[in-house]
Amino acid sequence: MTQLDVLYRYETPPSEAGAMAVARVREVYGVRAVAFDEAAKTVRVEYDATRLSEPMIHELLRRAGLDIVERVTLAASAEVA
Repeated sequence: MTQLDVLYRYETPPSEAGAMAVARVREVYGVRAVAFDEAAKTVRVEYDATRLSEPMIHELLRRAGLDIVERVTLAASAEVA
């Protein structure tokens, strides 16, 4: 299993129905977690890259009704020796 995270910025917060649809994305085999940061207007998805690809995650969120504006590059954490 290869765990990856992807972070997207959205324009309009999801409606109640949209939020429920995004919550159902967690039920997709290979999606491990979905977390919103309302202040930054971002959603982070942790997924298994052996089961899903980043374009598939993007499409799942789009179909759930999330107004995705851009993918945000995640900074790699620095290893302390």
